[in-house]
Amino acid sequence: MRIVAGPLCRTCGDPLPSWRVISVALEQCPRCRRRRSAVDTARAAGEYEGPLRRILHAFKYEGRRALAGPLAAMMRTAGAAVLDDADASVPVPLHPWRRVRRGFNQADDLACLLGAPILRVLWRGRATAPQTGLSAAARRRNVRHAFGLSPFLSDERGRRLLEGRVIVLVDDVRTTGATLDACAATLKGAGAREVRALTMARASFSAWRE
Repeated sequence: MRIVAGPLCRTCGDPLPSWRVISVALEQCPRCRRRRSAVDTARAAGEYEGPLRRILHAFKYEGRRALAGPLAAMMRTAGAAVLDDADASVPVPLHPWRRVRRGFNQADDLACLLGAPILRVLWRGRATAPQTGLSAAARRRNVRHAFGLSPFLSDERGRRLLEGRVIVLVDDVRTTGATLDACAATLKGAGAREVRALTMARASFSAWRE
């Protein structure tokens, strides 16, 4: 199980291509310098490969929810700076039908164990196609307009919960970051001051296409 280490991009949390960081302006990976994200900073506890990938599959697809405890403990350690001074965590939602079929939302299980108050303010209103195998651009198109504030909240109530707050988005795996970016844009549109992202794992480019 490989843990993310070394110098990281201050925006997405990916390892930088060099151990040498010349200035604060260069503490970003080439992708983040090219494209601005609604996520202010992101961290992951490990790489989506080997034993960690198998553990996450068991957690997510085999219903082994007891794994949430040790996984969340790793996230708390790796994401201490992301969680510090945050006002609340927000799990990335599943579409309601997928939530019913799976029986739980893995992001929600993790968020509940991170120590920050949890806000279930996001809603996935469109059942998107699986992101697996899609290019980065296709992933962004796939989740465009897929997220909004929960229909169980009035716009006024949503803004009261989010206005001026520092929010941590929680999910199990980040690949291109398209889903997190779409969620962060919704939260900022409702008044969040800063949106950070914390995931259990990050997928390398080769894993996007599997």
